[in-house]
Amino acid sequence: MILQDVQKRVRDVPHDLGDFLHTLPDDHPLQVALRTYSLALSLALGPALLPFVTSPKARAQGFGRVLQVIRRELGLTAFASSITVGVAGGAALRHLWRKWESETLPKAGEPQDALGRVKVWLASLKDSHKTFLSNVISSTFTIALLHSGRKHVKSVEVGRPSPTLDLSFLLLVRAMDSLVQLVLFKPSEESERYLPDAVKRKRRAASNKWSTRLDALVFWACSGRIMWCFFYEPERLPRSYNKWIMKMANIDPRLLAALRALRTGQFSYTKRVSEPHDLTTSLSQDLGYPPAWGDFDLLPAYGGPQANETWKALGVSNRNGVGGLPCEVIHGSIVGGSCTGNAVLRGALAFVEAVAIYLPVHALPILITRPRKLLEVPRLIATLLSVARSASSLSAFVTSIWFAICFTRTLVLARLLPGIPHDVWDGPFGCTFVGSLVCGASIWIERGRRRGEMALYVLPRAIRACLPAEWLKGGRASVRWAERLTFILSLSTLLTAAIHRPDTLRGLSRWTLSFVMNGPNAGFWKRKRLDTNPLPTPRAHSPTGDAGDGRADQ
Repeated sequence: MILQDVQKRVRDVPHDLGDFLHTLPDDHPLQVALRTYSLALSLALGPALLPFVTSPKARAQGFGRVLQVIRRELGLTAFASSITVGVAGGAALRHLWRKWESETLPKAGEPQDALGRVKVWLASLKDSHKTFLSNVISSTFTIALLHSGRKHVKSVEVGRPSPTLDLSFLLLVRAMDSLVQLVLFKPSEESERYLPDAVKRKRRAASNKWSTRLDALVFWACSGRIMWCFFYEPERLPRSYNKWIMKMANIDPRLLAALRALRTGQFSYTKRVSEPHDLTTSLSQDLGYPPAWGDFDLLPAYGGPQANETWKALGVSNRNGVGGLPCEVIHGSIVGGSCTGNAVLRGALAFVEAVAIYLPVHALPILITRPRKLLEVPRLIATLLSVARSASSLSAFVTSIWFAICFTRTLVLARLLPGIPHDVWDGPFGCTFVGSLVCGASIWIERGRRRGEMALYVLPRAIRACLPAEWLKGGRASVRWAERLTFILSLSTLLTAAIHRPDTLRGLSRWTLSFVMNGPNAGFWKRKRLDTNPLPTPRAHSPTGDAGDGRADQ
């Protein structure tokens, strides 16, 4: 009997725990902690375990390596635990603060000592300020846990950037966007309370128009900086991002090395210098062309009639009037000497790659929130059209870079100005500079809302690309403290905005924080699921919970 009773109690533990959690409001610290930890753990374990599914080399390391990865991600200083301390810790501190105020605040007219005056001052703060201070304290513990991990300590010792640097830049950009939306594009309800509805609609339409224009401008500027760094200073970019651009560009590393050598002076058409000498000659030979087509000692530095004689001697038939490396060598194995064909074919290949990238991006949110919608033909067609539109934007990005490069060094500019040496046209402020400038205009193919998300995606990488790589890798105290301060203030701003001004959050920030802070029954998520999912389990509501739900619906 005793054994059966114990077994029954053990079987009932999940049900009892579920019943207990259902009695708590969605914004209770325990609920916030559970949602944060589960989401953060999935984000950490997914990329860490994916190589064991896709890579035979990773699977060869055995199941012991899998367990090692799982133990690492379950540790106290791991991402999931640390971020839970920051998010749920702030909610817990705010909960305790409210309870402390209700129980210990001095009554009016009572004599007050120094501690009593401090209590009164704290109670006089705005609710948003109290939330921000609570989140600052919890975020401080988060970055302390992350920086106490073995990976961070090792990165400082070997001269690598902090492993949390990209996360800090991500939070900084999202927090900056929230503040910009608050100041410029999302006025408070109080400020518009007495305005007619027609005026409100007009203001919102104007705000949306200028917001999408600003997003496009940010994307254009960031893309230009990122692509220029990809060509000449790849160490300024995250290694994984560099690898992804390399895959999409489908460019031979020897050609990139030649571009960087032109910038440093190791290669020069005018001085007949090429170090190492076989860099471009081997590239030309591997592509099936004569090695002389890649020999800087033989290639014409200027355009004009003299260049035509050189091309005739080398057997190049389609480069009259210009100098520099033949287009056949620049285009690589994609296509021959046709600049238009090269740009179009590369754009088509990029489109196929982009479809594989954007299909999950557009489909997963629907599968998570309202999966039955994908069974409806109009919704399925709309989703596929959105995927095609995003893929076309990325395809145009790739096409525009390649065509701008050929437009500058071969088709138009170099022909109009043959007296300018190809050390300039092929240099850091020549064809690659023009290509980096024009590629960002492809963002206008995207929908207005997607432009904002794309701008927020590239901005952290552009900020990193603008900072000195030596400073980021030096492990100095100034770098560590600057990152810690950035992390604390940015995360605190986002968590405060999620509670008090969720309308200032966009895209991924709003989607994630709405779920984490208010749960799947919050207004933002509930509106997305209302037409497909069953009604939520009835719960006991408290005044705190109702207030939290009300905030989410605003």
